[in-house]
Amino acid sequence: MTSPATPTGSTVPTGAESADAIVVGAGHNGLVAANLLADAGWEVLVLEATESPGGAVRSAQVTAPGYLSDLYSSFYPLGYASPVLAGLDLDRYGLHWTNSPDVLAHLLPDGRAAVINRDLDTTAASLEKFAPGDGDRWRHAYADWREVSGPMLETITRPFPPVRGGVELLRRLRVGGALRLARRLVVPVRKLGDELFEGEGGPALLAGCALHTDLSPEEAGSGVYGWLLAMLGQEVGWPVPVGGAQKITDALVARLTERGGRILYGARVDRVLTARGRAMGVRTAGGGLWRARRAVLADVPAPALFLDLVGPDALPPRLVEDLAHFKWDGSTLKVDWALSAPVPWTNREVATAGTVHLGADLNGLTSYAGALARGEVPRDPFLLVGQMSVADPSHSPPGTESLWSYTHLPFRPNWRAEDLTGHVERMEEVLEAAAPGFRSLIVGRHVAGPADLENGDPSLVGGALGGGTAAAYQQLFLRPVPGLGRPDTPVDRLYLASASAHPGGGVHGAPGANAARAALARDRALTGGLYAGVIGAAHRAVYR
Repeated sequence: MTSPATPTGSTVPTGAESADAIVVGAGHNGLVAANLLADAGWEVLVLEATESPGGAVRSAQVTAPGYLSDLYSSFYPLGYASPVLAGLDLDRYGLHWTNSPDVLAHLLPDGRAAVINRDLDTTAASLEKFAPGDGDRWRHAYADWREVSGPMLETITRPFPPVRGGVELLRRLRVGGALRLARRLVVPVRKLGDELFEGEGGPALLAGCALHTDLSPEEAGSGVYGWLLAMLGQEVGWPVPVGGAQKITDALVARLTERGGRILYGARVDRVLTARGRAMGVRTAGGGLWRARRAVLADVPAPALFLDLVGPDALPPRLVEDLAHFKWDGSTLKVDWALSAPVPWTNREVATAGTVHLGADLNGLTSYAGALARGEVPRDPFLLVGQMSVADPSHSPPGTESLWSYTHLPFRPNWRAEDLTGHVERMEEVLEAAAPGFRSLIVGRHVAGPADLENGDPSLVGGALGGGTAAAYQQLFLRPVPGLGRPDTPVDRLYLASASAHPGGGVHGAPGANAARAALARDRALTGGLYAGVIGAAHRAVYR
């Protein structure tokens, strides 16, 4: 990305429209931030580039009349369990959750399936079929999770360093247990599966969950993602909002509006205006100027914020250099289908799972991830599949199915249409092999390639869903670049509120909440000067 030539040091004219906080972007993180600031009594204005709110949390009928599709994200274990979203009481604004009968099924190439059900005995019985004792091994792994789940989620959704959650984890686990947990946070998912289970079922479940990110089964840190998603599935399921993902966005918008917050659509911000190292407001395409009396919060990817909206001239040179090494997660290809009947799975254990992983065993996942790492389109795609009508029957007419699947691609800013068409064909071949007759049930299809995903949500650059790689070298205090692991930026009163900030991707609201908390802390009358001084000194130490 390149920076516009417009000077960055101009202030906003006093006649410009103003608000206490300008939030750039009405994705779920931007809406969470706006809600928390409104709760504190701030006047909040959200400027959204597109004509609708929600970013990657939206629904529409795109395949056939009567079939509802979640356009981007669908299942929300982290959203349901998130202390951030729970604290907003979104059920008062129409958000209600439901679960599929089974949480997740991983269908192996030989036709066997490992299944997670919210009933622990049912999950254990599924894994016991793969190896004697694996049912009890799953129970043991889940007991380990239950011991730490509360403080872990608190730790994940708070700014770095996570003092409160970290202290509680240490209190519960003591030194030895905390060190073992630290090891689990960095171990590859293949190694974790080998340590926990004897059969193929447990490792496949963990590895399939880990590959919701852009990490390979052999990559450091992949184990914690697999463990987290699998154990959340056991604890709370992978819930969906009744009536589609849009209900999350609708609830956030209704809550914000009730508190006096405003959202302006079709207002693409093309510059953060700064003066004397401080964010003063923003400019929108067409020349509109908007004054921020207290803060600017940006729910946009880090490269877009720093290089495009602020501009290199207003940033420490070291930060600009670090951004040259920022790594996106992979591109994504998503297909939605309207089916005239449920998916005709050969293995009927899969029929009641909301989410299905198929197309690869553990070695196949390694091959698939290896092709992506080499920049190749995998010949045998690993599919993540959502049976939305199984999870929430309101997605389609009775006796039918609203189905989606996505698969990862190497990150590229531009994809040829013929490459995507060929890959959609391969995706359907995988489904047809597991469910003969699948193709004959298709009454509508909607294909969203990387460019389509980005056109619908400009934050999904190149079809990357996570705001940047989930690799360990770009997490915690290294996200989005080596720094403080906080939403504060080197520009005073400017905060990064997107998935590019700690703790990263997922619909949990933590980046937005962290940015709002930082803005409130900076603004407090008695501590604002000290806060700004400390943060400013820290940034100078990091980026000098």
